[in-house]
Amino acid sequence: MSILKQHYLPYQLEKLLLPSNVMGTIAVQAEQSAAETDFLLELAHQHPFIKGVVGWIDLCQPDLTDCFSKYANEKKLKGFRHILQSESPDFMLQKAFIDGLRLIGNAGYTFDLLLYPQHIAAATKLVSQLPHLNFVVDHLAKPHIREGIMAGWQEDIAALAIYPNVYCKLSGLVTEANWKSWKYDDLLPYLDHIVNCFGTSRLMVGSDWPVCLLAASYDDCLDVVRKYIRTFTDAEQLEIVQGNAARFYRVC
Repeated sequence: MSILKQHYLPYQLEKLLLPSNVMGTIAVQAEQSAAETDFLLELAHQHPFIKGVVGWIDLCQPDLTDCFSKYANEKKLKGFRHILQSESPDFMLQKAFIDGLRLIGNAGYTFDLLLYPQHIAAATKLVSQLPHLNFVVDHLAKPHIREGIMAGWQEDIAALAIYPNVYCKLSGLVTEANWKSWKYDDLLPYLDHIVNCFGTSRLMVGSDWPVCLLAASYDDCLDVVRKYIRTFTDAEQLEIVQGNAARFYRVC
């Protein structure tokens, strides 16, 4: 993990965007603190290519409305994420958490679902209670690509995808495969299944940079998706690489 034990800042990412034909990006939280949310928003105002921020907020706090009211005029704050993969599956089903999600949904924000396969069934119960809130599953909910296992994840992600307010990011694949020896073919069964579940109108590209550097470069990660969708129609490709994310995060 030593490659991640250093600073990664916008000027480093900006050098990668133009060669990869990327016009803009969404910055997503990694630390569960209001300070990091404010820091990311500050960076977004300094760097126009950061089109939006997914921050963190304590959804269980009783004064949640007052807490996020300070962001009322913050156009670059698009949604929130909690690192659910580090919690028990039942965490997201507690009343205070659901009530918090209901409030941010009413305020027009989105929510990123960062999950492991064992969390998907609970996430499906959660989503079923919040039809007005748009969710996106990060990293395909981290299937066990390294072991070549699809059972469990395959059925649960299909059940979650039934809900039309749930999207999915084509991201984080290489770091769930073998970091040193992954192959494109290792990823194919998972990509096939996720496209069958979500179609092309609820999928978006994610780089997972800089975490992706454990297994691949920024461009290599994007090339996985570009290679996979090259036989799709031009309209479908544009949806996946641009349109769906722009619509979901309201940067159109």
